[in-house]
Amino acid sequence: MPPRGNKKKKGGRSSAEQSDTDLVDDTASNVSSSSDLRSLTGEEGIPPPDAIDETEAQEDFEEKLRDQIDGTTQKSASGRKSCLAGLRQTFSRKVLPDFIDNRKVTITDCVERCLKKGKGEEQALAASVGSLLCVQLGSREGCEEIYNSLKPIMITIMNDKSAAATARAACAQALGLICFIAAGDMEEVVDIMTSLEKIFCAAYLKGDGTSPSHSPALQALHCAALSAWTLLLSIAPPSKVQEFVKTHLPKLPQLLQSDDVNMRITAGEAIALLYELARAEDEDFLGADLDSLCARLKQLATESVKYIAKNDKRKQRSSFRDILRGVEEAEAPNDTVRFSVEEIYLDSWVKKRQYEAFKDSLGAGVNQHLQENELLRDIFSLGAPIDVAAYNKQNKISRFERHMYNSAAFKARTKVRSKQRDKRTVTA
Repeated sequence: MPPRGNKKKKGGRSSAEQSDTDLVDDTASNVSSSSDLRSLTGEEGIPPPDAIDETEAQEDFEEKLRDQIDGTTQKSASGRKSCLAGLRQTFSRKVLPDFIDNRKVTITDCVERCLKKGKGEEQALAASVGSLLCVQLGSREGCEEIYNSLKPIMITIMNDKSAAATARAACAQALGLICFIAAGDMEEVVDIMTSLEKIFCAAYLKGDGTSPSHSPALQALHCAALSAWTLLLSIAPPSKVQEFVKTHLPKLPQLLQSDDVNMRITAGEAIALLYELARAEDEDFLGADLDSLCARLKQLATESVKYIAKNDKRKQRSSFRDILRGVEEAEAPNDTVRFSVEEIYLDSWVKKRQYEAFKDSLGAGVNQHLQENELLRDIFSLGAPIDVAAYNKQNKISRFERHMYNSAAFKARTKVRSKQRDKRTVTA
């Protein structure tokens, strides 16, 4: 049964509707922005359901993140590790500079406490969170203070032989990255490189020419220290590069004999980077014994022994093919990294080492940071972040164009396959 009152004539309007319309007509000139407001927030200034859901989701997310930050101070070691792991995952996958900037002192204190009082895995997680904190803040004010706070603690853990090797390796890797991001001057960079040298030099051959015997965990520590050292080498001043060429280039080939595939590859890339930087000053630079070095690099690029795992063998061959070309022919890498609607070209060993450092730290989140993180976009000369939705709308092709493209591609495939079928021979 229809409700009483406000009866409408057929084709007409109720008195209430007419008065409402008249009111809107009378005030339309005074609220010219009301339609824009309603398009964003809905009728009568009320946000549409999807906007409400998004706001609530963001508030829930930030609340959980605050709980994880607070959770790093709890008594339970397993609880602290769980919260640190959650922070590491969030910081690596999302770009949150404003949220973190407002809490950087609190987060830094939490990281310091876990580094000092934690053990093993907890220290490794805290070191990772500390490095990601600097990645998030980039060149913002306070990043250098965070570096100065965390640096002495990380150096102490890295040099502490009684500490877990995993924690020492994580501190070495984090120390290199935060120094790369936030160090105030080149003297600071060189000092950190000296600290890292003391770690990976233990992997060089002994005085009698024999290889030292180290556990896999210690080999991972040496590899992390060398990797961090190589990252800082990419920004070292030319005068220091010449010094490193003299002191380390004759010794780094020793690490190519390591039984750890990651150490072999890291050492090879360090050699390629040293050659690239040396040739930037002297394009005819050859090094002390280029022929024997290239022979060893070629052997690693084609090695097919059975005791190396298949994946490691594939990884080693691919890496050393590039390293051999870099050392023997002065040919730079030619890698392209695509993300969203953009791409970056890794056309030098400097760029490759810097990209790999951020990839190791951010993992699967590196593409998100390349899209939105101002620090990474500045390092790789990407400019201001792109509005992907606007870009796609501007560059969207019509349905007819897409149909024609697919049709042409189908015809091309058909021709190629027809030729291949014609070449087949029938066997009895």
